[in-house]
Amino acid sequence: QAQLVESGGGLVQPGESLKLSCAVSGFTLSNYPIGWFRQVPGKEREGVSCISSFDGSTYYADSVKGRATISRDTAANTVYLQMDSLKPEDTAVYYCALQGPPIRLGACPRSASAYGYWGRGTQVTVAS
Repeated sequence: QAQLVESGGGLVQPGESLKLSCAVSGFTLSNYPIGWFRQVPGKEREGVSCISSFDGSTYYADSVKGRATISRDTAANTVYLQMDSLKPEDTAVYYCALQGPPIRLGACPRSASAYGYWGRGTQVTVAS
């Protein structure tokens, strides 16, 4: 059974940076795509970024393109989301998700419905 645990959230001022981590257990990270999503109360969960399993290709939502970098450490079985130049509109609970079996070699899916395993989230608040 997969377990995903996010960390690294917090309260920061506009323009500052945060690095979110997603520690994965129960599955080998390099076999499955991983996505980062965020959600604000009353709104739908929004895809932020994802990284594919086979070649590590990445996707970024337009809202974070140029400010976010997704990466993975297969030895540590951990995925990271570096967020720079944070804006108040980035305030949300950030979740990581793993697509799960069978082993996936294609591009990472952008839809939350494609992911079967989720962490509990980490709060990011951007305010002055």
